[in-house]
Amino acid sequence: MARGRGSASASRAIGAMAFAVACCCCFILAADAGATYYVGDNNGWSFGSPSWPNGKHFHAGDTLVFRYVPWIHNVVAVDEAGYDGCTTPPGSRTYTSGADSVTLARGDNFFICTRFGHCNLGMKLVVYAA
Repeated sequence: MARGRGSASASRAIGAMAFAVACCCCFILAADAGATYYVGDNNGWSFGSPSWPNGKHFHAGDTLVFRYVPWIHNVVAVDEAGYDGCTTPPGSRTYTSGADSVTLARGDNFFICTRFGHCNLGMKLVVYAA
C-alpha cells in the first residue's frame, strides 16, 4: 500500500521528538551524576588536607577521590566519634588503593588516616554535603 506525503512528515516529527526526549534524559542523568573532587588537589591526601574543603560546596552524590602513597597512608570513613578520637569504629570502611573514590552522603562525612598515628598528627578531614 502506498503512503501519502503526510506520513513521511509525521515520521520525521516523531523521530525529532524522540531525539529531543533522549537528549533531555541524558542531560538529567548527567546533572544527577554529581561532581568529582580530588582531595588536596595536586597535593593529594596529606597532612594539609584538613583545610582543603574550605570555600567548596559539596552535595550528596559528589565523589571525593583520595590520591596517596598506599604504604604511607590510607583512608578510613568513620563517624564523628571516630573522627574526634582517631579511632576506627566497627563497620568503618577502610580504603588502601592509593586512588580511592568515595561518594558523599548528605551531612557530615568524616575521614581519617590510621597509618603511623597520622590522624593524631592532624591527618583527618570532614566534608559537609548538602
